[in-house]
Amino acid sequence: MSYETLLVEVGENHVATVTLNRPNQLNTFTTPLADELTRALKALDADPTVRVIVIKGAGKHFCAGIDVSEMSGKTPMELRAWIERMETPLVTIGEMNKPVIAQVHGVAAANGAGLVAACDLAIAAETARIGLTAINVGLNCVGPVIPVSKSVGRKIALEMLLYGELLEAKEAQARGLINRVVPAEELEKAAQDWAAVLAQKSPIAVQIAKRGFYVAADMEYHKAFAYMNEVFARLCTTEDAKEGVAAFMEKRKPVWKER
Repeated sequence: MSYETLLVEVGENHVATVTLNRPNQLNTFTTPLADELTRALKALDADPTVRVIVIKGAGKHFCAGIDVSEMSGKTPMELRAWIERMETPLVTIGEMNKPVIAQVHGVAAANGAGLVAACDLAIAAETARIGLTAINVGLNCVGPVIPVSKSVGRKIALEMLLYGELLEAKEAQARGLINRVVPAEELEKAAQDWAAVLAQKSPIAVQIAKRGFYVAADMEYHKAFAYMNEVFARLCTTEDAKEGVAAFMEKRKPVWKER
């Protein structure tokens, strides 16, 4: 499958890397990029050779948001359809079975920050900065703030939405937007190594855990426990669960059957 705005690579370690490839435009979202990113994510989710997906940006920055030049001349109805397309990749990540890791360097702003927050996990360079910056040009990040608020909570999300400041990587980590922060020169290797470790886990256990987590997140407290107990019971019937327990008892490395 070919792409004009992305680079997609699948490694032998079951890790796929998707690179936003508009470096001269700071990897800003356009209609083609949004559509291609959605298509690539769905294709990789369906690819049996892929277990983990890493998203990164080409050039100096991860993603500086949306290319606002596309706004011109659109009616309100057209603008609504357009912004929904920009946000579709963010929604898609939460609907996927396989985990997605953001590899963040430079600036991740506006929809770029939303993309980082929408990813299941995130690793960033010490020099990276992230923020909901659209308020500074008379717009707002009411779409990207949704995944951001799931990570940082209401008050911090509102502060980010209303003030539009860029957070340093360490502060973003402290607020829950980033899992790990590493020296910039180590980011590529650290992200790939981290993804490779996750790719060695039972694929079916990882995927069931991710789907269960997102479904339970929107449930009432006691109902979430009931749902997750059902998820666990189903997981226990899989071949991977039986193999994992047997390998543990026999003190050997498991051989996942992926079923």
